[in-house]
Amino acid sequence: MDKGAGEVLATERYGSAESWRYLSKDGAMERRRDGGDGESRGSSVIGVFKSVFLPQGYPESVSDDYLQYQFWDTVQAFSSSLSGTLATQASLKGVGVGNQEATVAAATVTWLLRDGAGMLGRILFAWQKGTKLDSEAKKWRLFADVLNDIALFMEILAPYFPACFTLIVCTAGIFKSIVGVAGGATRAALTVHQARRDNMADISAKDGSQETLVNLAGLLVLLYLIIFFLFTALHLFANYKAVRSVVMETFNEARLSIVLQQYLRDKRILSPLEGNQREPVFLEFRKTVPIKLGVRLQEELNLALKDNNRPYLLGVQNGSVCVCLGPEASVQDEIRAMCQAVWLSSRLNPPNPREPTTPQWQCKPLPLFIYISASHKVMDTVFSPFLKSVEAAGWDIKRTLLDWDEWRVQCKAKCN
Repeated sequence: MDKGAGEVLATERYGSAESWRYLSKDGAMERRRDGGDGESRGSSVIGVFKSVFLPQGYPESVSDDYLQYQFWDTVQAFSSSLSGTLATQASLKGVGVGNQEATVAAATVTWLLRDGAGMLGRILFAWQKGTKLDSEAKKWRLFADVLNDIALFMEILAPYFPACFTLIVCTAGIFKSIVGVAGGATRAALTVHQARRDNMADISAKDGSQETLVNLAGLLVLLYLIIFFLFTALHLFANYKAVRSVVMETFNEARLSIVLQQYLRDKRILSPLEGNQREPVFLEFRKTVPIKLGVRLQEELNLALKDNNRPYLLGVQNGSVCVCLGPEASVQDEIRAMCQAVWLSSRLNPPNPREPTTPQWQCKPLPLFIYISASHKVMDTVFSPFLKSVEAAGWDIKRTLLDWDEWRVQCKAKCN
């Protein structure tokens, strides 16, 4: 005791939570809390939480395993609360909530059958297994939780099997009624074990408060997830509509390929609006022959130069259509080289039954030099009118957004 603190007249204690001393000092009595002169705000909040959700006199009034059991029981109750919300939503959907063709009578009959089957199951289970629930409380407690998860899973799946919906929900109702009997009875047995001061009612009441808090937390989490997914979907949809609304008049590989393929099919030129609407905005993973622009000179120089007097070289290397660009190439030369590469790539791609083909160019597999030579001839025929038509349709042919690399090739000789 500190000097000058006075003589201790009495002490009092509230369980293990706090203790006070009554001191006599200078003829007056003073009350002082052990461990400090006052109570912190954090301790006050914790004290209120304990008084609301824990039995009076905790931890002396309960068994040593109370806190560990309640922690894991709270975790399972939280998980079950989320699953139960999904199961309820599925059951309501199955009986016709939100469906204009469903009738009230059919929903009522289904619900009555479900509840009636559950009542019969409750009576039969209590008759057959009631005496086992005290002696094997842990086993039947775990059995009840497993059976509850099976029932929830059945209810979630039930709307997807409308022909067997009533049978599934009635079976799930029987399982849930068994869960109610086994869970309630074993919980009572565990409460008797945990009550060290014959405070079973207090422990049961606080257990109910804990379960209510967990269910409320589950609803809030589910609401948060619904809001999150709702706004995530809105975010993605808005982004999709935003990029779809952009109409670019310059050619990239996708837009040029779409416009050229349409022109080769029916001589029709797509406007910038039509071309942009058909342009894919998602990453594609289908197997196609890729096009590489502005690459280094490949070994097949003679093949690339054959029948070519343009400021670019075109060939096939390692399964890709490769284009080598000359330093003097203009924007129109870049567009022509890309058109030729697109045509060649489409000939080398495996046939896609969903896409219309071009009968005049459809042929059996041929040596590569035949395809490359044919590509020069095709461009000699169609490129000039194609270029004039796309310019007239509103496309910008003075610049492009083609993905050219920085390599440039200057040939000293031409082979015709």
